[in-house]
This record gives sequence, structure tokens and C-alpha cells, in this order.
Amino acid sequence: MKMEDQLEENGGIEVPSYFLCPISLQLMRDPVTISTGITYDRSSIEKWLFSFNKTVCPITKQPLSSDPDLLTPNHTLRRLIQSWCTLNASNGIERIPTPKSPIDKTHIAKILKQAQNFPNSNHKCLLALKAIALENERNRNLVAQSDGAFDFLAMVIKSGGSNNIASIELAVEILFHIKSSQAHLKNLVNGDVDFINSLTFVLQNGNCQSRAYAVMLLKSSLELADPIRLMSIERELLRETVRVIHDHISHQASKSALKVLAEVCPWGRNRVKAVEGGAVGVLVELLLNSTERRWSELGLVVLDQLCECAEGREKLVEHAAGLAVVSKKILRVSAMASDRAVRILSSICRFSASAKVLQEMLEVGVVAKLCLVLQMDCSLKTREKARDTLKLHSRVWSNSSCIPPHLLSAYPST
Repeated sequence: MKMEDQLEENGGIEVPSYFLCPISLQLMRDPVTISTGITYDRSSIEKWLFSFNKTVCPITKQPLSSDPDLLTPNHTLRRLIQSWCTLNASNGIERIPTPKSPIDKTHIAKILKQAQNFPNSNHKCLLALKAIALENERNRNLVAQSDGAFDFLAMVIKSGGSNNIASIELAVEILFHIKSSQAHLKNLVNGDVDFINSLTFVLQNGNCQSRAYAVMLLKSSLELADPIRLMSIERELLRETVRVIHDHISHQASKSALKVLAEVCPWGRNRVKAVEGGAVGVLVELLLNSTERRWSELGLVVLDQLCECAEGREKLVEHAAGLAVVSKKILRVSAMASDRAVRILSSICRFSASAKVLQEMLEVGVVAKLCLVLQMDCSLKTREKARDTLKLHSRVWSNSSCIPPHLLSAYPST
């Protein structure tokens, strides 16, 4: 905010410059001093440190610690600001209330100790941790750095059982928000099968919100999983991941579910498990309704992986709109999407090319689109894949009346 805006906001009264936060130029409500001796408004410096992940003082550029306890309240300056507000009350300036003391690690430690000593109070302790974590980024970092917090949340998640679903949902939500260290999460996902099974349980039994948190946490976890862990993914997990996309819980949840499928499908028999879970039909519907570039790209990436198995190709050609929607995405989304779509069609032509399928590819414009690819400025790899696909069935396609004459001239000779 510019100084003239600040003056206008305060009825034209000039505000002493040392009452203003150096970052936002707004009147400080909770001044705190950092290790470099500069005073900022708490909300501004916390956003700088924890939301923007900056590690230097905004003014001096000296390195800073991200420990929230190093923000020292400047009580003297706060009282001066409050006195100034009181003196100018007649001009419409409201007195800034005394801020409540920020949460510290001691407070969180008490909550965790209560949960440890009195297991029956777990749900109450989780509610307290959630309230703290959702208040601001500083608190989320504080919970993440507190000894025992991660272990407590993991223990609750792994406890399982329909009688405990409300507590498990809370723990999943908190664990997602605090963004625990990669080391913690990696050890958990690779070292304890109960953790992934419990996320599956939430996906099966939780409400829409908790299912969204579960699939987003699942995405973060599986990105850190070892290959041996990815190869042992259970069929139920893939089915529930597909169901998240089908149910349109939220934009972020669906995108996380797509990334989960992209992460696990290359491993073991996960392609077949995903196909059995209804993935192909859901992906075709997603591509039919998608207008966003990233959605189409992710959908085609996963569909390409699924078409590497016979079951996936069979489901795609069985779907009334399967071949048509894949063809439609070529040259309309991005170079990456075109490449993946051509790869999918190539897989169909190489391994699932019945007479019926070849005729359908002519009728819905797949062959014409592949001819168009040869004339457009696509990548060399994509053009070669399209050319090889056209050559593969030239006896059926090369003289078809379904291909416009201006595209038929581009049909490659054998």
C-alpha cells in the first residue's frame, strides 16, 4: 500500500513511518522483531517466511531461521501504536486490540502428551491440533516440527476401524495440511503397509472432504515410494482412486487421483488392476468433458499407460466414444497431448486391429487425423509414429472415401 493510500485509509492523518510494516506499509497490528533487529507486522513476516519460503530478512538480506519462536513480540512499539490510535480516535481511528499470545511448541507438546496418557481423548486432541494447524502457516510449521506430532497422526491413521473413522479423517486432514518432511513420509509409506491400507479405508468410507484429503496425501506419499512398494499396490486402492475421479469430488482431488494413477500404473500389474477398477471408461468421460490442457494431458498419459495392456485396449475400443475422443485431442491441446494420443492409437492398431476397429477408425476420423499429423508441425517422433501406423493398415485405409482428398494425398506410400 502506498503512503497516500495509507493516509486516505486513516482519514488523511499522517501515520508515523515506524508504525508501518516495512513489507506492506500498513499499520502494524502485532509488531515482532526478528534476529536482524528489524521489526515487522507478524502476519507479513510469517507470510514471507512460511508461505513464500523466504530465508533472508526482506530489508537486510541476512539469513534467517524459519523457527516461529524467533519472532519476538515488540510490546513497546505495540503500546505506542495503540496509544496513537487512542489519541486519534476522534478522527475515526480504531484502537488495535492486544493480540493473543501465539501458539508455541509447549502448547502442542501438552496436547500430544494428553493423547499419549489418555488414548480416549485422541479425538479431542485431534480437534485441538486441527484448530491450531488451520489458523495460519506459522502454526502448521510449528505442528510439523513438534516432536511426536507426526507419529501421533500416523498412529491414528493406521488404527483403522469404522468406529474410528472420524478420528482417522481428522488425522488425514491435519497430516495433509502440515506437509510433513519428505523423510517422515517416505519412511511411513515404504515401511508400513497399514498406512496405505488406512488411506484406502478413508477413500472407501470417508465423506467427500476426507476422501479428497486422503487422495492428495496418497499422491504425496506414492511420489516417495520405492518401486517394490508401488508394485504391491492393492486392487481396492486403484478402484477407489478411480472413483474419486468419477465422483468429481473437487478439482484438486481429481487431479491428484490422476497423478496417483500415472505414478503407479507403470509398475507390476497395476495397469490391469486399474482397468478392472473402471479407469478406462472414467478417463474417456474425463477427456470428453475436459477443456483444460493439463486435464487432457494427464488423462492421455494414464490412458496411454493402460493401453499397454490388452485389457486396457479392449476397454477403449469397446467404449462408444473411446477412439473418437482420443483422436479429437490430437493437434487441439498440446504437443505432449498429441504425442500421447498418437501413441494410444498406434497401440490399438498394432495389437487390437480387428476389421471392426479399423472400420471405426475410418468412420470417426482417426485415419484422417493421422494424415493431418503428417502435414502439421508436430514433433518428428509423433509424425513417425503416425506414419508407421498408417503404413501398418494401408491396404484397408489408403483408398478410403472416408479420408478427404486433400489429406489422402499425404497418405504415406508403403
